[in-house]
Amino acid sequence: QVQLVESGGGLVQAGGSLRLSCAFSGDIFRMYSMAWFRQAPGMEREFVAGITYSGVSTHYADSVKGRFTISRDNAKNTVSLQMSSLKPEDTAVYYCGASLWGYDISSFHEYKNWGQGTQVTVSP
Repeated sequence: QVQLVESGGGLVQAGGSLRLSCAFSGDIFRMYSMAWFRQAPGMEREFVAGITYSGVSTHYADSVKGRFTISRDNAKNTVSLQMSSLKPEDTAVYYCGASLWGYDISSFHEYKNWGQGTQVTVSP
């Protein structure tokens, strides 16, 4: 079955940058749309960024537009999230999701496969 392993989280000061990576295994990566969601304590999991299986289309939450960039490498079976100009409100556990032939890539319900999450903490 599909397995997703996130890495790259950590502690960073406001205004700094981090790059998250998600390693995919267990199926054919190019068939899956991929996304990053995040969940802060006491909050619901929310969409951050997504990329279609073709890699042609990307979508971002308004709160991260212009600061975060999602990309995929089909040769390495990975999806990455480059995060810049980080803010304390970006603090959360970040999860990678995979959706087989996913179309509505910003919808939580599209994703049946999830990683274990990686903590991102942004200090003021």
